[in-house]
Amino acid sequence: MGILTWIVLGLIAGLLARFFMPGAAPGGILTTIVVGIVGGLLGGWLGTQMGFGGIDGIDLRSVLLALGGAIIVLLLLQLVQRRR
Repeated sequence: MGILTWIVLGLIAGLLARFFMPGAAPGGILTTIVVGIVGGLLGGWLGTQMGFGGIDGIDLRSVLLALGGAIIVLLLLQLVQRRR
């Protein structure tokens, strides 16, 4: 996948994760994209480890894997933010 595809997938996954997660999420649009990209990497790795496959493009499976990873990243960010 190209960098533009990762940015678009990151934006989609980050926005969906913010929609599904309760509470205030830190940062703006760039943070949302970064959370989505990191979530995509995490979700792709976890999906590969669990036998679902990795992220190959922008399709439903890839978006769901990236969404799951982005939710995990947002949970971790909220935990770090609460401790401050």
